[in-house]
Amino acid sequence: MKKQSASSRSAVRGRAKVRSTSAEGRRKSAIPAEKFDELFDSGSDEIDKHLDWDKARRPGREVQRVNVDFPVDLLRAIDREARRIGVTRQAFIKLRLADTLAGSH
Repeated sequence: MKKQSASSRSAVRGRAKVRSTSAEGRRKSAIPAEKFDELFDSGSDEIDKHLDWDKARRPGREVQRVNVDFPVDLLRAIDREARRIGVTRQAFIKLRLADTLAGSH
């Protein structure tokens, strides 16, 4: 293992300190689960100060990016239909795939 110089170690500590004091690095205030449940059940807006919505995830709904090549004519038809129903191209493709897969079960 290569030994770091004192200045290298200081630089690493300095970066870590900056990161931990930044706004996004600060933790939300912790409360007991029972208190959290009470706030949630009451519909209180106070719950927001205990949550980091930027890191919120829906279990079982993780996203994986894929690339798909479409013939130009098909892409034009997708775009027309997406505009007609008022959604984005990506939303339209997801909707049609979900409908098709749901109908096949």
